[in-house]
Amino acid sequence: MTFALLTAALLMGFLGSPHCLGMCGGLVAAFGLSMTDVSPAKRRALIATYHLGRLTSYALLGLIAGSIGTALLAPFMTSNNLPRILLGLVLVFIGVTMLGAPFLNKLERVGMRFWQWLAPLRKKVFPLTTFPRALMAGLLWGFLPCGLVYGALMMAVVGHSVTTGALLMFAFGLGTVPMLVATHETVSWIRNHIGRLRLRQLNGAVMMISGLAVIAVPIMMNTMHGGHSGHGHHMMPSDMSESAEMSHHSMDHSGHSHSMPDGHMDHSQHDMSHMSHDDHHSP
Repeated sequence: MTFALLTAALLMGFLGSPHCLGMCGGLVAAFGLSMTDVSPAKRRALIATYHLGRLTSYALLGLIAGSIGTALLAPFMTSNNLPRILLGLVLVFIGVTMLGAPFLNKLERVGMRFWQWLAPLRKKVFPLTTFPRALMAGLLWGFLPCGLVYGALMMAVVGHSVTTGALLMFAFGLGTVPMLVATHETVSWIRNHIGRLRLRQLNGAVMMISGLAVIAVPIMMNTMHGGHSGHGHHMMPSDMSESAEMSHHSMDHSGHSHSMPDGHMDHSQHDMSHMSHDDHHSP
């Protein structure tokens, strides 16, 4: 299940990255303009550094979300089905959001207030000419309000593991990297093709179907298994009683035959001895 969740988070980041361009495009452009005086090799290293900072920030957010989810949901995880049901509902919710439902818009507006509060700190990282500044820029970038990020955080909450929460957010961020490091020409090509093929909507539909399957399939299997188990439960006591009774009867006879005193034989043994004596004296 963890591998499937990581794959879903990775695809969610990649197929949702055109949305990331709309949210992060201005920030990426500002980072690029601040690195005009550095060599191409150092520029690439600085880009890798601030993306590493962003992924680290996502992983830390996933760690926090996983911790909160574990603390809040642990008392309710007495049923084996409840974790799967919660996960399925979250996948359905994310799928509907990727199809265009504005469920997370209000949450984005709340996040924008926090992003504006970070403005004085963000100004201090420019220009991005050193690796510490690039790393700090990436760490701050992770707090940019984004509905897809919030959806991934919901997956981290119901992942029911602190480690799983961090890995899910890291995988999600990793899926967004190709679009955000591509050149302008490549970005235009990817945006056009992803928009034309409507891959984000397709991924949303797949996530909805996956969520419904996560909810329904285990319940159906448990119901079928429970029916077979119930049938076996009704048949087993009589079978065991009958078997035990036969075994006890057999042991009684066996014990009786072995406990016969020496010098005594049953009727069949006496008849066989007599027949053997007659054969010996016959002409």
